[in-house]
Amino acid sequence: MPEAPTRKPSRIQQRNRKRILDAALEVFSGHGYRGATLDLIAEQAGLSKPNILYYFSGKEDIHVTLLNQLMETWLDPLEGLDAEGEPLEELLGYVHRKLEMSRQFPRESRLFANEIVQGAPRMAPHLETGLKPLFDRKVTLINRWVREGRIAPVEPRHLLFSIWATTQHYADFDAQVRVLTADETDVLDGAETYLEQMYRKLLTV
Repeated sequence: MPEAPTRKPSRIQQRNRKRILDAALEVFSGHGYRGATLDLIAEQAGLSKPNILYYFSGKEDIHVTLLNQLMETWLDPLEGLDAEGEPLEELLGYVHRKLEMSRQFPRESRLFANEIVQGAPRMAPHLETGLKPLFDRKVTLINRWVREGRIAPVEPRHLLFSIWATTQHYADFDAQVRVLTADETDVLDGAETYLEQMYRKLLTV
């Protein structure tokens, strides 16, 4: 007997799921996985705990859903490194895109960082099947650019690690950054100028 077709969620159901996930993103990014509770998520969403459990089986289900949604967005800037482009501008463009993600998606960045700090218990499969092959391809590409003399000699893996560290820092350590730059209103604009100068100097032949 053929299976009955799955009913498409109603607009109210779609809206409530989005409301729950947005609330959970706020809670997870602020409290980490261990500190987050369904009660906190329900309070943030303005819904009852049973209502949360109607849409998700529990805290881990919500967390994994958020991580699954995040991975594609997180990999897009690295995917965008174009083998046919001008190497220096491609890499500087990558720096800009990563910094812009810290501006637009600070909560998502902290969610990702918290998961990695805990040993990636829920994201490890994505790192193996999604990030690792892409990372290896881009390392090969950067090595090719170095061999061709189109950028200065650099170790590609550590270059990418340093780009992640210097751009995501502004989202992941936002509380510290705000205290230390309390007199500045355009911290990320200043960071963009500084990082472009630094990486341009590092990579220019």
